Amino acid sequence: MAIFLTENSKIIVQGLTGSEGTKHATKMLAAGATIVGGVNARKAGQTVTIGGTDLTVYGTVAEAMAATGADTSVIFVPPRFAKDAVIEAIDAEIGLAVVITEGIPVHDAATFWAHNVAHGQKTRIVGPNCPGVISPEKSNAGIIPANITGAGPIGLVSKSGTLTYQMMYELRDIGFTTCVGIGGDPVIGTTHIDALQAFEADPDTRVIVMIGEIGGDAEERAADYIKTHVTKPVVGYVAGFTAPEGKTMGHAGAIVSGSSGTAEAKKQALEAAGVKVGKTPSETAELARELYKAL
Repeated sequence: MAIFLTENSKIIVQGLTGSEGTKHATKMLAAGATIVGGVNARKAGQTVTIGGTDLTVYGTVAEAMAATGADTSVIFVPPRFAKDAVIEAIDAEIGLAVVITEGIPVHDAATFWAHNVAHGQKTRIVGPNCPGVISPEKSNAGIIPANITGAGPIGLVSKSGTLTYQMMYELRDIGFTTCVGIGGDPVIGTTHIDALQAFEADPDTRVIVMIGEIGGDAEERAADYIKTHVTKPVVGYVAGFTAPEGKTMGHAGAIVSGSSGTAEAKKQALEAAGVKVGKTPSETAELARELYKAL
């Protein structure tokens, strides 16, 4: 099985006709994703051909869902329009909204997060500022390259896009059920805990790899959750051991303030919960490989 995204997922792309939407929709189709249309109010009614597939552009998410049965949206809308695009997807009650867009103001992200909570969280938001979700050999929603790895028994949840790709490559000999890039912004939809819960419930996921980074307390909270709710072996990696205090490193949320959010604190919390933590991505992959072989 897979979590969040399966071979049956029907995807629309908000921002399909933009350069990024077109480029990555082409790659998603090549990876086997079922894209059923796009959304752009200014180009509603047009048909675009992407990757040899004719796709209708709809005026709203609700119209696209009614016409195609779509249950997933991948959002490539520019930052200043992204809040309205996500809220539109939430109001249409689409099941999964993958927000790829980088540079969305924190206030905007907090606004659509709160809007989703107020509407009963009928939409799972992944992101923003994330690489998306891929269930290898089943479907791909986002910008994760599909040729890095194949299907297998490992579940991966990661704050970092590039470390997602590296871990997929490092463990390509085993493969993955689903890889979820949750994004590194201060306000995100799906968290480490959400993915851990889903992987724990997935019978095909045997080992879980969790990648975190400095800033915030998400990894500490995930460690507490693992301690009481996760029975499967978990391997962790925390990026940012050499990051200087007070300096943002890469992601907007990756900043150490005083003793809060350090890589060492996160590592200690995870190890206290029984999680094996690697010093490097390669060592982390080897730990996951060893745990899988021992099952």
